[in-house]
Amino acid sequence: MVRLVCRVSQRIIKEMKTKHIVRVWLAVALMVFPEIARGITVQEEEELSQKFMIEINEHFEIIHDSIISNYINQIGYKILSVVPTQPFQYHFYVVKEDVYNAFAGPGAQIFINSGLFEALENEDELAGIIAHEISHVVCRHISQQIEQSKKVGMGALAGVAAGILMGAAGAGGAAASATLVGSLAAAQSIILAHSREDEMQADQRGVDFIIRAGYNPKGLMTALTKIRSKQWYGKDQIPTYMMTHPAVEDRIGYLSTWIDTNASKINQLPRHSKIPFDWTHTRLVAMYGPENNTLKDFKAQVAQKPDNPMANYGYGLVLSRTGNRNAAMDHFRAALTKRAFDPILLTELGKTYFLDGRYTEALKILQGAMDISPDATEGQYYAGRCFIEMGKFQEASRLLESLLQETPDYPDAMFYLGSAYGSLGRVSDACYYLGRYYYNRGDYKNAIVQLEKALESTADSEKKTEVEMLLKEAKKRHALKIRESETRKR
Repeated sequence: MVRLVCRVSQRIIKEMKTKHIVRVWLAVALMVFPEIARGITVQEEEELSQKFMIEINEHFEIIHDSIISNYINQIGYKILSVVPTQPFQYHFYVVKEDVYNAFAGPGAQIFINSGLFEALENEDELAGIIAHEISHVVCRHISQQIEQSKKVGMGALAGVAAGILMGAAGAGGAAASATLVGSLAAAQSIILAHSREDEMQADQRGVDFIIRAGYNPKGLMTALTKIRSKQWYGKDQIPTYMMTHPAVEDRIGYLSTWIDTNASKINQLPRHSKIPFDWTHTRLVAMYGPENNTLKDFKAQVAQKPDNPMANYGYGLVLSRTGNRNAAMDHFRAALTKRAFDPILLTELGKTYFLDGRYTEALKILQGAMDISPDATEGQYYAGRCFIEMGKFQEASRLLESLLQETPDYPDAMFYLGSAYGSLGRVSDACYYLGRYYYNRGDYKNAIVQLEKALESTADSEKKTEVEMLLKEAKKRHALKIRESETRKR
């Protein structure tokens, strides 16, 4: 079956040469592997989740930004605090994709595309989308739909795969096809698209979770209304979210009726500060939106409201991103005149000094941010890097070690801690952290090299056991990655 789909896909890909078509094939191949086409246990779903994340990491850009990631995870875990005990460890990610979508992968991996996040206007809307995806996992919809896939003939699956690939080249052209194939979740619709019944159940459970977590269910309804009204490539096209989450009209109607019926209960819910959402949203747009458009938009905002700290923050971010660091510093300082002790603004100003090579000044500002907010992880990270650039490796290692104790998977901190330990001659510790860094990045080949060196050089029996387990898993995932790569080539 896999070889059949491969031959069909290769012919069409050769003709079309678009990255979106490759994405569709990758998703299709993942879904029709023989081991998936039957009912699965929790353990099997976790193993499938590993394969799923390999594909995600190889073909999509997950936004590794501590401020954005922490915010998304805070909302996710606030909702999970009212959810029954789960067999999975949940993970929440923002994927850098303009297409409106959010989806749950196997093993409680929850994704929201940056395009959808940008379209939302408040935390209630974001919480509503996240709660809905959590509900799909709680209800085991993904597992159930994988089990149902065994009823679909292998020949039919090949036809579906070929049909989607060839259909993308037909009437409507590449622009029209982009909505269909713009994200992995769109390809999931072949087998994993949620049924109307699943969507209604996820909404019902989701609304319960939303209210118990203290959010307003109106947020989910207004988010769905935004999605419904979005026209991407013409009047006949609909957002990807509506393809992978059908019955949007019915869902809006159900939610509207429920909200009207329970108005008194909803009116008693607390109101959330807009500040955390607005600042995170501004960061997402400024740091990860299209550079030219974003630069123009924030410049206009500052021109209209020159004293607005959020406008200056966003403009400073995009200016720093595009290399205009002196101007960026000016706008961060302008924002600080209104929010003098804001650790986020201080951290960004210090970070910009660091990127400009002014390490002593950067460190002073970053230490000020950490004095105000000791858990300012971004500040700790760049302060650690300042110490490295200044040759103060002992100070760098202490700071980065502390950071990783609080935030174990902080992006890149493991790499620089490993580098600091290497400069101090602590080979075992250096290889251990570099191995973890490469492992978390999905670079299992380099992870294996570093972890084997750590295993050879460590005398700590407890750490040796940990490294052995991590090395075993890295080898397993590396072998899996090679097998899947070879399968796609056949």
